[in-house]
Amino acid sequence: MSRTAIATLALIGLGLLSGCATSKDELMPTNGVTMQELWEQGSSEQSGSASTDSTGQQAIEAARGSLRRPITAGDMVDERTRYTREAANEIHSQFSRLPNPDLVIYIYPHLAGDQSVPVPGYSTVFPLYQKPQYAMPGEGARPPGRTR
Repeated sequence: MSRTAIATLALIGLGLLSGCATSKDELMPTNGVTMQELWEQGSSEQSGSASTDSTGQQAIEAARGSLRRPITAGDMVDERTRYTREAANEIHSQFSRLPNPDLVIYIYPHLAGDQSVPVPGYSTVFPLYQKPQYAMPGEGARPPGRTR
């Protein structure tokens, strides 16, 4: 690369980095007003304009009352179970695990290694399949010994 290309790239990089030097207050000034003050200001403006119309005021109060209703612990549990999908529930309901029976094998006494070290007989357990097997969606895992 030539020196002019390097200098051009350096200037472009510095220009891009200078854009990141802007502060949040410069981009979005708050004028010292808090959200609480904005809410109260909007409430007072609506109540002042709707004071002549009592049905409009009642509608506003009813809407605010429904928004400010307390949420009980029972409501929260009910809402979460109705609208929350959990990975475990999805997997178990759509892809049920097929049975993977354990096999027991007996290893007879034998000599092992270069030195012919005697190994006593023992039993061990291992699964039939190396990895867990899953049924396709819609297929149910049939109990052992039961055919269609």
